[in-house]
Amino acid sequence: MEMDFNLSIGMSAEVGITVELKDTAVSFGSGGVKVLATPMMIGIMENAALKAVDTNLPEGYATVGTHLDVKHLTATPIGMKAYAEAELIKIEGKKLTFNVIAYDEKEKIGEGTHTRYIIAVDSFIERTNEKLNR
Repeated sequence: MEMDFNLSIGMSAEVGITVELKDTAVSFGSGGVKVLATPMMIGIMENAALKAVDTNLPEGYATVGTHLDVKHLTATPIGMKAYAEAELIKIEGKKLTFNVIAYDEKEKIGEGTHTRYIIAVDSFIERTNEKLNR
């Protein structure tokens, strides 16, 4: 049974932060420099993708990230704003593909694609929790 998830190509959202010490490579353990960590940049990219579509889904449904293909192009210092934009570019049933781009106040800092899947929250959590009993 194919369900209508009320999504369309071109849906988009933007998420921003001001880089703090907790957002840096040193804090994440992903590097030795106090600049925006790649995992944090990826996090705001994923959050933008989620915000682009999740509010349109029926009650009881959400999306989960499953794949990223992202380049981190340049560093962003503490105190500078960084933001990510996500645009839905492909819908294949429950598989959603996004174009993601991140910027700071001066330039583009990252770009790539991100895949998310639509899930029924209750059954997803139930299946995940079954791992505890295996």
